[in-house]
Amino acid sequence: MSRVRGATATPAEPIWETRERPWLVSWNRRLRHLHSLAVRNLTLSQSDRRSRAKIADDDAVPNTLRSPAKLLALREARTIGHSKSSDDLRPLKESLGPDRQASKQQPNGLQQVSVVDTKARRPNGFRLRRRSTIDWASATPQRRQKRMEDVSAARLADVFFSLHVQGVEDPIYVSETVYKTMNPTFQHTSLEECGGPGVARLDTVTVKLWVRTTAQKKFHVLLEMTLNLRSLQFIGKDLASFIHPFPPNSIIFELSDGFYTCFTNAQVDEPSNPFVVTRSKISSPRTLRTTSFDALLRLSKLDDSIQDAFALREKLSHDLSTLVESSRQPLIDKDHLNESMDYFKTVEYAKAAVDKQLKTLRHTRDEKRYTLARRRELLSCGRSEITTGATEMVSTEDEMSEVRTDLSLLRRSISNQRRRISSDLGTIFPIAAIPDKPLSFTIRGLHLPDSESLDSSPPDQLSAALGHVAHALQLLSFYLRHPIPYPTHPRSSTTIMTDPISNLRPPKSGTSTASPYPTTVPRSLSDPTRSFPLYARSSGPRYRFDYALFLLNKDLHVLLSDAFGVRVLDIRQTLPNLMYVLACMAAGEGELPARKAGGVRGLLRNSVSQVPDQDESKFGPISPGMATSFIRGHFGGDVEERLGPKYINAHRKPRK
Repeated sequence: MSRVRGATATPAEPIWETRERPWLVSWNRRLRHLHSLAVRNLTLSQSDRRSRAKIADDDAVPNTLRSPAKLLALREARTIGHSKSSDDLRPLKESLGPDRQASKQQPNGLQQVSVVDTKARRPNGFRLRRRSTIDWASATPQRRQKRMEDVSAARLADVFFSLHVQGVEDPIYVSETVYKTMNPTFQHTSLEECGGPGVARLDTVTVKLWVRTTAQKKFHVLLEMTLNLRSLQFIGKDLASFIHPFPPNSIIFELSDGFYTCFTNAQVDEPSNPFVVTRSKISSPRTLRTTSFDALLRLSKLDDSIQDAFALREKLSHDLSTLVESSRQPLIDKDHLNESMDYFKTVEYAKAAVDKQLKTLRHTRDEKRYTLARRRELLSCGRSEITTGATEMVSTEDEMSEVRTDLSLLRRSISNQRRRISSDLGTIFPIAAIPDKPLSFTIRGLHLPDSESLDSSPPDQLSAALGHVAHALQLLSFYLRHPIPYPTHPRSSTTIMTDPISNLRPPKSGTSTASPYPTTVPRSLSDPTRSFPLYARSSGPRYRFDYALFLLNKDLHVLLSDAFGVRVLDIRQTLPNLMYVLACMAAGEGELPARKAGGVRGLLRNSVSQVPDQDESKFGPISPGMATSFIRGHFGGDVEERLGPKYINAHRKPRK
């Protein structure tokens, strides 16, 4: 706390030291001079100050108990005295045995004589080590770090302080909180703005130190000190120059002229009469000037001006508060007016939104009214048509019985004609079994094996037989009025099968392959990816022929299962399945009708009224004249009298 004057002084010259002194005398210290506080050596638990029964020696350490390792070390060090200091540890050369010491020789070849007394020699053969006095000396670094953190956490805490004066219930100042610290230093403040001039002139204050550890949730008072600023001891203008240690929980006050503290174990020496002039120790040869009366008078006037300014500020604050209090009601009314205006704008916005919704609802209502009127009109038309239809139905009830009778006759005639056609197809395409070969058949004298034995017949004979089967299948589909999913295009031994329904990928090449067929063929034949030859080629892939044969067998399977409800056991038996179709078609009672000239009887009427457009495209259109000639040939010349001209004209109308 001292500074040296004349650093270049010679030893003969005296060195004068000036001790730092406060600017404020003890009786002039007030709260307005207090700027900040600091705490040093924060201690949360009180140390045990009880008197010990014995001296603090190494024997008092808990880890010096008589363990087996310690007993062995004590036996090796019998000559060690009561002191456990490092001064009594023997040098390493004394631990050597007498034999090893005798073996050492001097540089001139003579042996070195041992000076160690035989009484003080230690046991031979071992090199003693110094015992560790720390119980966790061999601990891992993690354990050391954990223990250091635990020790630090026991000393660190969250700290803040509050200042109280007599006569005021609430604290005049509450500092900020410093977290996890042991030596907190708080921010500067001015107490003149906290409590006014009356508080700033006081010299007695109560300091409460509030702390909270990591294990606690609330702050509690660690230290409460009521002191007079006159009892503070000046320690310097800078804490860094104070070299003496602080006691636990030391509170340091920073005033305008330096740092002060209150040592509880120190005696404050204050003169009973501070105005008595005493001669102080001369620390400097130069004379210091004191404050003049004019300066003190100016300071007094300045203090009066400051107090007047404070009083004026209080008066202005009071006048402003009175003015605000008197004009509170107009301000409240103005706030209410603003709120009402905001509410009015909100209502207007809501009204506009509701008007828009109302307009939309009205438009929707008008549309629904128009729709309802249109529906009522349609309902009235429908009711009139229903009434007309019911009237016509009542008037034609007598004719319906005759029509039903004619319909049953037509169905029976159609069935008989199909039986006759089946017989004719069996005559045109005769299917015969081969003797001594089960499930082997011929069609028109050509042997057709099943799908697994195709190589047993010549390719030309096989292609011709398959062409006959495809032709017969096409005719059966026409006469039974049952389309097949995979159409056939019979051309004798060069028959083509088409697949219009499968998901077949086009060829990978970008250019389309020109079709070898004429342009008058159906569109399915113009697509080479969907047409498959029903004949074995000498060159080309075999799988296309196999797939065409599979499509043919699938058509037979569909015709049997859908037209007659017959279960097919094996679709690979082509000729047996075809013969089965002919047998099912020829089944019936009575004799077969004879064939008459003038068209096919029994099929034209249903073909005109029920065959869809796709069948007409396959089998050709049926004209109304053909239907009329068929009806007259079947029922006789008086068909118009029996069925009526209205019935005949209805069937003469072309289909849309």
